[in-house]
Amino acid sequence: MIARLLRRSVRRFAARHDYDASYMLHVVDTSTSAGVRLAALPFFTQFTGPRGSGGVWAGAVLASTLEGDCGPCVQLVLDMAIEKGVPADLLALCIEGRAKEAGEVGLGFRFAEAAIADAPELDTLRAEIEARHGAEAVVAASFASAGGRIYPVMKRGLGFGKSCRRLRIGEREIGVVRQA
Repeated sequence: MIARLLRRSVRRFAARHDYDASYMLHVVDTSTSAGVRLAALPFFTQFTGPRGSGGVWAGAVLASTLEGDCGPCVQLVLDMAIEKGVPADLLALCIEGRAKEAGEVGLGFRFAEAAIADAPELDTLRAEIEARHGAEAVVAASFASAGGRIYPVMKRGLGFGKSCRRLRIGEREIGVVRQA
């Protein structure tokens, strides 16, 4: 019964987002218990923080997902961020390696990159997010920085990883620029 509900939920998600969720179905079919845990992940990864800080969250989850993948998972993050009202042009700037020009989205993007790398600018970026949006926004950006990597890493581990591809933002296609 639970497995059937999980499968239906995964199929609905996949259809809504034009996303290949075969790895999710594999998890559910392998272990209902694992499928329940997979279904709970969005409670962690989709915590966007206080009103007005969604751009910071979107930038952080984008950077984290890019660190783990440059294909379908990143496309899904882009589509979901745009659906939440995050400006597509700011997301594109981050993908193109121009996060400093991307306002709040770029702030979240740079924060996640710094958190992942344990870079010296992390404290400054954290303080900037907290000054603008409060401590809850730092929590959301931290969750996003850690959580965006979960799905691409899990997909590769399960043998469902995809290769890099050009990303689509509206009618525009862009390539990922990796920072050195």
